[in-house]
Amino acid sequence: MPSQIYVKGKLPNKRVPAVAIIGSRKPTSYGEAVTHQLAYELAKQGIVIVSGLAYGIDAIAHKAALEAGGVTIAVVAQGLHRVYPAAHAGLAEQIILAGGAIISEQAMGVEARKSHFLARNRIVSGIADAVIITEATERSGTVSTVAHALSQNKEVFAVPGPITSLLSAGPNRFLQQGAHLVTRTHDIIEVIAPQLLTKQKGRQAQLPLPSTPVEASILEQIQQGISDIDMLIDTLSTAPHEILQAITMMELNGVIKVVAGKIILTK
Repeated sequence: MPSQIYVKGKLPNKRVPAVAIIGSRKPTSYGEAVTHQLAYELAKQGIVIVSGLAYGIDAIAHKAALEAGGVTIAVVAQGLHRVYPAAHAGLAEQIILAGGAIISEQAMGVEARKSHFLARNRIVSGIADAVIITEATERSGTVSTVAHALSQNKEVFAVPGPITSLLSAGPNRFLQQGAHLVTRTHDIIEVIAPQLLTKQKGRQAQLPLPSTPVEASILEQIQQGISDIDMLIDTLSTAPHEILQAITMMELNGVIKVVAGKIILTK
């Protein structure tokens, strides 16, 4: 955990879904197009886009979120006294003006070192519900970010690519190792924010009737966008074993299903 976080701009004042989109600094046209589409469509749904303000995939994700009128957060490796790379100073300003933020654990005046870039990767994954890899080689900084995401119990998604492309080797390898396959934004939203899918259909979620007060509390939190079991335990005042017992009964009754530590309504 960082001992401190410095912020320029504004962080969300309530819990909202967030995804980190990461990848190569020199993507192919395929990687550029896929990154833009995913970031744009996710931001349109109110999901915060997190990345590292670097060249390539990072910048494309930030820009697509801004084009969608969404919020994006950049995690940088140096102090907030300057923007690196300097060419992205304008992008950083747009991020802040659009209601997003630039954040760092490095104090003002501290310049970026190689170790800082690796260290910031844990923050990129840490503030997101999921990490999405669109294009990357097998030996890249994305491996570090994915490792942090797994240790933080975050979801990992990867975009498949041609087996002849070196920049698809990373995502394809992660898919072999169990990452979620991404072919459309629905694949991501279904796991991290299923409540948004109902809103896309133009109606509010019709919540099932609870059988106990604990179930009622759980359903209320799900309606507010909190579907992660660990977060439910932290949020509710009910004893953890009672929450887990209620979740088990709800799953047995077919009210919900649990996927990778997150609750999805089935009724």
